[in-house]
Amino acid sequence: MQCSFLVPGDLDAHTGGYTYDRHIIDELRALQWQVDVHALGDGFPAPGAQARARAARVVEALPDGMLAVVDGLAFGVLDELAHRHARRLRWVALVHHPLSLETGLDPDRRRALFESESSALAAACSVIVTSPFTARGLATFGVAPSSISIVIPGTEPAAPAVGSGGEALSLLCVATITPRKGHAVLIEALAGLKDRAWTLHCVGSQAMDAACAAALREAIDRHGLRERVVLHGDQAETDLPAFYAVADAFVLTSFHEGYGMALAEALARGLPVISTRAGAIADTVPAEAGELVPPGDVSALRTALQRLMDDTAWRARLRAGAMSARLALPTWAQSGARFASALADAMQRPHAA
Repeated sequence: MQCSFLVPGDLDAHTGGYTYDRHIIDELRALQWQVDVHALGDGFPAPGAQARARAARVVEALPDGMLAVVDGLAFGVLDELAHRHARRLRWVALVHHPLSLETGLDPDRRRALFESESSALAAACSVIVTSPFTARGLATFGVAPSSISIVIPGTEPAAPAVGSGGEALSLLCVATITPRKGHAVLIEALAGLKDRAWTLHCVGSQAMDAACAAALREAIDRHGLRERVVLHGDQAETDLPAFYAVADAFVLTSFHEGYGMALAEALARGLPVISTRAGAIADTVPAEAGELVPPGDVSALRTALQRLMDDTAWRARLRAGAMSARLALPTWAQSGARFASALADAMQRPHAA
């Protein structure tokens, strides 16, 4: 079996979407698939003329009949290219989360992304999503449920976190610093809990949105939290287990998640979770393993964090719930097998009209 995997930007980037892509490619190859990876260029989902020209060259070079898997970060804005080759190729759109649901878009940009992604998805013979939530949401884009396959991310078996071992609660947040991840809300909430003993460790790139990262550093300084909040920056995937191992709890204050891979990694290590009811998070974090608050609600978040710090029995119950939830998480090998099955199904589907 053979497919081409078309990826925008740098496949080695340390984000959840790219981590998913890398693991799926590795697992497909382990299942004896021939996977040819093609780079589409930089700047997606707002590619310049150079990136669009490169994407066109890549697509035009694909042989007729090729099963072409395209990461949704690019596919959603390449609708004209997708339709131009819809009769010649078998498009499989890999949607981590719809582009128009990104935080901070102005109404015109949000509308344009919705229209281009709806158009592009109409050219796909199959769509793969990473959560049931995203599958349900694609009805708005005109995607028939029968053409959608759900392949949630995997995790590798991991030992339970041992915790910090100190009096101060060690909170971990693993997320690229962008507006959608809600770091500013987290800092505002923690600023009202200075009388508690805690430290926040933030792992994630500060380069993807320099303005957002600068605003976060300013907020940390303004609230006098420089000694309490540690920004570790971008970290390799192989270095992340060490951060999870010494955490006492995990916190993620996103405004939207198509799944929440960092949350699953936290559950895989039995960490209590404080997060939001945004996007697919409620599907990812069981009620017994975490407390979910409305996205952007500083007061509710502060209340949840305060209880986490003060109520050791509650924190222990959440940890027990996380330890139970970890047993239901698929491995990457299982997710890869499901992805392969979805591709095999796509091969049997007719080309898009």
